[in-house]
Amino acid sequence: MVFWIIVGVLSVGVAAVLALTLLRGRVGDAPPAAYDLEVYRDQLREIERDATRGVIGPEDAERLRAEISRKILAADAQLQDHGESGGQPRLLGILAAGAIVAGIAGGGVALYTWIGAPGYGDLPVAARIAQSEQARADRLGQDAAEERFAPQDPGLPDGTDAEYLALVERLRETVAERPGDRRGLRFLVRSEAALGNMAAARRAQEQLIEAKGEDATAADYATLAELMINAAGGYVSADAETALRKALDRDGRAPTARFYLGVYMAQVDRPDAAFRLWRDLLGESTPDAPWVPPIRAGIEELAARAGVRYELPPESAAPAAPGPTAGDVEAAGDMDPEARREMIRGMVARLSDRLATEGGTAQDWARLINAHGVLGETERARAIWAEAQSVFAETPEGLATVRAAAENAGVAQ
Repeated sequence: MVFWIIVGVLSVGVAAVLALTLLRGRVGDAPPAAYDLEVYRDQLREIERDATRGVIGPEDAERLRAEISRKILAADAQLQDHGESGGQPRLLGILAAGAIVAGIAGGGVALYTWIGAPGYGDLPVAARIAQSEQARADRLGQDAAEERFAPQDPGLPDGTDAEYLALVERLRETVAERPGDRRGLRFLVRSEAALGNMAAARRAQEQLIEAKGEDATAADYATLAELMINAAGGYVSADAETALRKALDRDGRAPTARFYLGVYMAQVDRPDAAFRLWRDLLGESTPDAPWVPPIRAGIEELAARAGVRYELPPESAAPAAPGPTAGDVEAAGDMDPEARREMIRGMVARLSDRLATEGGTAQDWARLINAHGVLGETERARAIWAEAQSVFAETPEGLATVRAAAENAGVAQ
């Protein structure tokens, strides 16, 4: 309210000064016609001086005196007829004054209504941080968040058969009988998530972390947080934040945890912190990382909310992935067995060298494991799988891709 009072007084004051000037028809202590008279009298005196010095002839002097005299008579008549107004049209002045008042006062209000936020209170930085802290303090726990925000049950995924459901049910019973079975819990987490039972999957992940105790990794907590967020329809609960913090305590560069912590910061009205997290993560990530598309879609809005000038970097294409694919192997089906193996070995060697020197995507690692499985080099495939687990420990999606290849090759634990 104080803002509107100050703005109103200033607008009316400025408009009143301009309007009064127009209505008075003068710019100083005398009307314009009085200034004209002074100018004309000075011109007459100048003519007399020039005539006395012989600068102009008598005829020219007389002609100039007559012309200036007519102007003096006209100005004097205007001053006598209109007095203080000096001959300015009264109606025109009133209309101009009204237009100024309407333009400054009404136009200012209209402009603020369009680009401003009428009725919105002052938000200094300290107040915004205090509001954010209050929002964090009021954050729902996971159970309450799931109850309020859990997405509607979409039903079973396409292709789910009764046999698979029966296997999952037996797995649930087995885990219930042996709650400390880490391997069984890992399978249960993946199975529940595959069926869309995110709440059940996060509970199984909580059991797995409890069973691991101090051996729980950053990836374990990042996976737990992701399952919690999915189970709550994208809402980052207080429990999910705790899981994210524990993941980052174990590995400050954990990408999944950093991405979801940015989501959390945006939800508690800290776009500045969210922007910094996402900007750094985007700069470190490969184009095929699963968090890159949502970051690119939302980081510019975060920057604007944080008051930061930011230009989204151009989207780079994912690097080519040389190496034997299923199509390559099938194309070599008509070759001599030994020649076929040599062809695959050559492609495997090139892919292996590239992964060792440049790194690669989860699909590259999966392709390499599959290739060694085709060649019957089980021990080599097992060694690559062990290395991949370390490389993708903080990327659950990538690890799942490589694990599937390891299971196909028969080397998964």
